[in-house]
Amino acid sequence: MATEIKIKNIPTGYQSIISNGKHSILGDEPINVKGTDLGMTPTQLVLAGISMCKVATIRNVARRKKIAIGDVDAELSQVAKKNKDGSYTTEVTSSIKIEGDITDEQRAMLIKEADNCYVTRLIKGDWVIHESAVLEEV
Repeated sequence: MATEIKIKNIPTGYQSIISNGKHSILGDEPINVKGTDLGMTPTQLVLAGISMCKVATIRNVARRKKIAIGDVDAELSQVAKKNKDGSYTTEVTSSIKIEGDITDEQRAMLIKEADNCYVTRLIKGDWVIHESAVLEEV
């Protein structure tokens, strides 16, 4: 089943109402680029997807393997470097904290699973991004 997102961009700053048909969030750009800074930037939303998948994967694996854990926190950052050919190389670093009385081996296994989460595998895979079609008014 395809994942679908709908965006409604409004004239204030770069505010966009982002919806999956059931839930909505606000995206925007910082004030220094004429946004209103009332929502996360597109890059932050990408990192949020990766980090949410990582921590959810840890929680899922821990539940399946009956490993008692507490809170799971992650911090991600990214740096994009423009190559001579105009393409980009993006480096993402992450740090993960797993609370609970678990062994070093369990912690390492859970973090390894997180680093192989579904969204990370998607991003590391081949993407074909088609040209945008004209959205007909309804």
